[in-house]
Amino acid sequence: MTVSEIWIPLALTLKLAAVTTILLLLICAPLSWWLARSSSRLRPIVEAVVALPIVLPPSVIGFYLLICLAPQGPLGQLSAALGGPALVFSFPGLVIGSIIYSLPFVAQPLQNAFSSIRQDQLDAAATLGAAPLDRFFSVAIPLAKRGILTAAVLGFAHTLGEFGVVLMIGGSIPGETRTMSIAIYENVEMLEYGKAHILAATMLVSSFLLLFLVYTINRANNASKR
Repeated sequence: MTVSEIWIPLALTLKLAAVTTILLLLICAPLSWWLARSSSRLRPIVEAVVALPIVLPPSVIGFYLLICLAPQGPLGQLSAALGGPALVFSFPGLVIGSIIYSLPFVAQPLQNAFSSIRQDQLDAAATLGAAPLDRFFSVAIPLAKRGILTAAVLGFAHTLGEFGVVLMIGGSIPGETRTMSIAIYENVEMLEYGKAHILAATMLVSSFLLLFLVYTINRANNASKR
């Protein structure tokens, strides 16, 4: 197995996970803050929608995404009207699918982190003249940094192992949509167990190192607070 056969799908997978995680943090930070602090009657509905990817089979999510992202679908037509790229069987389509698929794994840890912030801490900042947006960035975000790290790692790791949604809306285009999970599946399907083992071992080691790094950072942060 050549280096490019490993590196191309690995680089694409890491790129997809990184882009998805960054976008999810930007989307979920205000969403999770609202879920943690709101008493609106809409909150249970929004929470249920956010949690749907946990219980729905990836094939269901992928099927409806395929309909929406297709050239005749609403998002596909919107992208074409704005001069954007085709969304099915493309990297932008994978990003959209990954955002939806990994949404609860970022939103829920952030919501838990924001919920643990005491109201008196926010009130103290308000008495010093901090506006709501300033309190969010200067008080809530620093206090929730461990939850943010957990959310980022879970979102990144969950996207790394994505298979069903990627297969449904992306197929297997080398360098464009052929991620590591798809490459492993195809090699197993062709009875190329040696190649599949190399790819799977690469994913195993990468995932372990990622989790090891996070636990090490958390342990160091806990030790510094003692």
